[in-house]
Amino acid sequence: MGKYSRLERIGQFTSKYFVVWVVIASGFALYSPEPFVPISDYISLFLGIIMLGMGLTLTPADFLRILERPQDVLVGSMIQWIAMPVLAYALVIGLGLPWEIGVGLILLGAAPGGTASNVMTYLGRGDVALSVTITSVTTIAAPIVMPAWVVLLAGESVTVTFGEMAQEIVLIVLLPVVGGLILRYLLDEHAPAAAEVGLSIFPAISVLAIVAIVSGIVALNVEEILAASALVFLAVIVHNALGLGAGYGITRATGMSEPRARACAFEVGLQNSGLAVALAVAFFDPIAALIPALFSVWHNISGPALATLFTHLDDETVSGSDSTSAAD
Repeated sequence: MGKYSRLERIGQFTSKYFVVWVVIASGFALYSPEPFVPISDYISLFLGIIMLGMGLTLTPADFLRILERPQDVLVGSMIQWIAMPVLAYALVIGLGLPWEIGVGLILLGAAPGGTASNVMTYLGRGDVALSVTITSVTTIAAPIVMPAWVVLLAGESVTVTFGEMAQEIVLIVLLPVVGGLILRYLLDEHAPAAAEVGLSIFPAISVLAIVAIVSGIVALNVEEILAASALVFLAVIVHNALGLGAGYGITRATGMSEPRARACAFEVGLQNSGLAVALAVAFFDPIAALIPALFSVWHNISGPALATLFTHLDDETVSGSDSTSAAD
C-alpha cells in the first residue's frame, strides 16, 4: 500500500497544479516549438485517454440520477447545447473574427462540458453528482450536437459533413468513455483496490494528456499566437465569462439550489477544449485550433478563480452567522 500511497500523492500533486503545468508547457512550446510539433499528430489519441479517464469516474448510478432529477439535468444541458454555440457565433460576427479562426470558437461553443467542470464543482462546493451527470449527457450527445451546430452555423463555409464529424467524435469520445465505464465496473467487481488507486492516479494522467495537447497546438500556431489580436483573447475571455454567468444565472432564475447552480455554472462555462482542438485539426485549418488552445489555458485560470470565490462567499456567510449568534 506504500507504493499506492506514493502514486496517489503524485497524482494529487500533478492535478493540484494543473494550470501551472499548462502555462509552463505553453511557454516552452512558444519559445522552442520544434520538439512539440510532433505531438499534434497524437491529439486524438491523447483525447481518447482523457475520455477513458472520464469513463472511469462514472458508474451506472450516475446515469440513474438522470431519472432522479431530470429537470435539473435538462436545464443544465440545454443551456450548454443552445447558449454556448449561439454566443460563440454572436462573438465571431460581433468581433469580426476571420472565419478560419472563428470556426474554432464555434467548435468550442458546441463542445460538451469538460472533465475540469467536475473538479471545479467539487472545489467550489457545488453539486458534484449533478455535474458528473450533465457532463455524461452532453458528452454522449456530442456526436449529434457538435456536427449539427457547425453545419448549421457555418453552412457552405465548411466542407466537412455531419456524418464525418459525428464518426470522429464517436471514435475519440464515446467509445473511450464507454470503455472506461466498463473497465470501472470490472475493476469494482474484481479488483476494488486497483480501482481506487486508478481513480486517484488517472486525473494526473489526464492532466499530462491535456498539457501535451495544449503544447502541441501552441507549437503549431506560434506565429499566429504571437500575432493574435486582442480580439482573439477577448473572444476567449468573454465567451468563458458568459458561459459561467449563464450557467449560474439562468439556473438560479429557474429555482435551482445554490450548489446545483454552481455545478451548472462550471458545466456550461468550462468546455471540452481538447475535443474542439482535435476536431479543428482534423477537419479545418490548424489555426482553427487557436481559440480552443488558448481556452485550455484560460479556463484553468477562471475556473479555479470562481471556485475560490464561491468558497470565500460560503466562509463569509458562516462567519457572519457565527458573529450574529455570538451577538445574540
